[in-house]
Amino acid sequence: MEGYLVAIGIVVLINVLLALGLTLQYGRTGLINFGHVGFFAIGAYTSALLALQGVPLVISFVAAGAFAAVSAWPVGMVSLRLRDDYFAIVTLGFSETVRIVISSEKWLTNGMQGIPGLPRLYEGIGGGLPAQLAVLVTLALVVIASATMIQRITNSPFGRVIEAIRDNEEAVTALGKNPASFKLRVLAVGAGLAGVAGAFYAHYITFIVPDQFGPIVTFYVWMAIIIGGVGRISGTLVGTAILMLFLEGSRFIRDLIPAIPEVEMASIRLGVIGIALILFVTYRPQGLMGDYTQR
Repeated sequence: MEGYLVAIGIVVLINVLLALGLTLQYGRTGLINFGHVGFFAIGAYTSALLALQGVPLVISFVAAGAFAAVSAWPVGMVSLRLRDDYFAIVTLGFSETVRIVISSEKWLTNGMQGIPGLPRLYEGIGGGLPAQLAVLVTLALVVIASATMIQRITNSPFGRVIEAIRDNEEAVTALGKNPASFKLRVLAVGAGLAGVAGAFYAHYITFIVPDQFGPIVTFYVWMAIIIGGVGRISGTLVGTAILMLFLEGSRFIRDLIPAIPEVEMASIRLGVIGIALILFVTYRPQGLMGDYTQR
């Protein structure tokens, strides 16, 4: 039981790290990024390929975040001058392009067969509960450091500019600022966090395939920040925890209703999540950690 709870904690923190990047991009800057999973995949595959070549995991994790951030640069250069809805479409197309590339370039990624046998973090202390606890603590420290960084960015002059861009981009332009430059840096930072989350995911699961990086991952991240409260770091943590606990807890529903086939149960779970999203947007748009004085 302890091992299962620790595993749930690791999955929650990986998704919190992924959601923090989107919190900075959308919650603080107003960037509608529907391709966040693309940077998650880039980080996972970058770290996996480097680790299999004998590169130390610390270096492969740094490279995963750096390469994901760099890959965001051309996407931003091409699309950040577009309207918000067009930017969302471009990022969605980018994530699907990444998935197609890792599926088709067998010489590099082994295609749909995936990459097995990835080294785990803290393999030196074994593969049991102590190693999992070490991963959990490391992830918690990375999440705290990332949340602190985002909070410092928000409280800085740079942060005030990006929040002004979110609220009224035309006014920021009239004041002589270049919104595209600020949004490009925010996109890169958020992508870097997603890349690091991908590296943690790859070395925790130890086996990655393209199907693990579908659009549903981005959808779950959006769900988490909407449930918790858009733009709030506490909301990111609470929303992700609630979503992940529901996804895991709903697996036991079939034990209570064994007559429902597994495939149909998966559809029911997605339907319930969709209904929950509609209810939150309708009755609690500011999220669980949002301002309770608002309606």
